[in-house]
Amino acid sequence: MKRWHGKYVIGLTGNICAGKSEVCALLAELGAYHLDADVVAHQIISRGSREYTMIVAEFGESILGEDGEIERGRLGEIVFADADALARLEAIVHPAVGRAIERMMSAADQPMMVLEAIKLLESGLGADCDAIWVVTAEAEERQRRLIARDGLSAQAARQRVEMQAPQQEKIKCAHVIIDNNASLCQTHVQVRRAWGKIK
Repeated sequence: MKRWHGKYVIGLTGNICAGKSEVCALLAELGAYHLDADVVAHQIISRGSREYTMIVAEFGESILGEDGEIERGRLGEIVFADADALARLEAIVHPAVGRAIERMMSAADQPMMVLEAIKLLESGLGADCDAIWVVTAEAEERQRRLIARDGLSAQAARQRVEMQAPQQEKIKCAHVIIDNNASLCQTHVQVRRAWGKIK
């Protein structure tokens, strides 16, 4: 039985800086309700939450900014350099994100939905989606975008890209593949074509 009865859910994923946000923005324009697991995670680790307390206890107060909030950049420097540290962080955050998404998806009125999550498949959320869309881009292009977006050094950007599971692992599970190596116009053509095929 479907988990989210009466809704058609696109599970959208892709590795870092593949272009998931651009594709989701277009899907929202086309009428889909967009739920971003990363935004949910931001909220979950905010000061005062149970997860905030657990993360600070695990990684120390050096990850905090002047306002007492967790600085994702500082935390990223730790977890993207150490696979074990990343696994510990995900063990804290992922269950809470899953619970929040369940509440939000169940409460939404829209029949067409897109759930964006970089760990869609690894977290098990993909199993509850009607279709898996994977946004792809070459590693060099993703590194370039990451440097431009976050102001990282080339080494730090490469480290973050290489820390993730190979893009091919996601592609194996895809019902729809959106190649986002070229122009946004070409990406939009692919998205509109795939959207038009949804019954």
